[in-house]
Amino acid sequence: MSNGTPTAPHNGAPGASRGSTGHAASDGLLIGVGVGPGDPELLTLKAVRALKGADVVAHFAKAGNPSNARATAEKYLRPAAIELQLLYPVTTEHPTGEAAYRTAIDRFFDESAALIAAHLEAGKVVAVLSEGDPLFFGSYMHIHIRLMNRFRTEVIPGVTAMSGCWSAAGLPIVQGDDVLTVLPGTLGQEELVRRLKQNEPTVVMKLGRNLPKVRRSLIESNRLDNAIYVERGTMHNERLMPLAEKTDDSAPYFAIVLVTNRWWQP
Repeated sequence: MSNGTPTAPHNGAPGASRGSTGHAASDGLLIGVGVGPGDPELLTLKAVRALKGADVVAHFAKAGNPSNARATAEKYLRPAAIELQLLYPVTTEHPTGEAAYRTAIDRFFDESAALIAAHLEAGKVVAVLSEGDPLFFGSYMHIHIRLMNRFRTEVIPGVTAMSGCWSAAGLPIVQGDDVLTVLPGTLGQEELVRRLKQNEPTVVMKLGRNLPKVRRSLIESNRLDNAIYVERGTMHNERLMPLAEKTDDSAPYFAIVLVTNRWWQP
């Protein structure tokens, strides 16, 4: 992969005729590409086509860690594509209401959008990789809202992490008139308990350092026995177990808890 100066745009890129009105035909194209929950075979045909046609590929990662989205999409990238590695300044598992977190993360997305905009202004097709779906807890959406009024955009949906996890577990989540609740583990314990007590099928995301708090909330809401822990669902090293049987409080970012009253056999 090249990290050099932008070259002429790659011809025949996917979605070249789509996007917002009012932009010149020579404008670049921004594509948010959902790469799914981790299994490379779960990328859509459209996502693969976009990756093979992109001039620039941008991907997010924590400092000192490889990009999981890039690892998922790696075999579909063009060798000549320019890569932009966008490194988070802080963990994404902090409560989003913290002032220091908001300041740091807003500055990061402003700077990342500026880097991407430079390539778009040069007429490039820029694919921004997103784990799961770009517009469902995806970092891409922060780039999208900063650039959508300046450049043509396209969003390619992906299989969400939660969908990959309940499929890996073979666990039915909603049927009939069920209402699905999705909670970020960054919420305060009181709010987690309040929502868990509604006794709806629930997905808890953004675990990491929040797992002890999520466990306490499940105990207080009397739902621990209905909670399934899924770590790195659909990946080669996935782990699944009843949360009540998990004896430690360690969890990676790519872990979620599925809470349902339905029977499950590991």
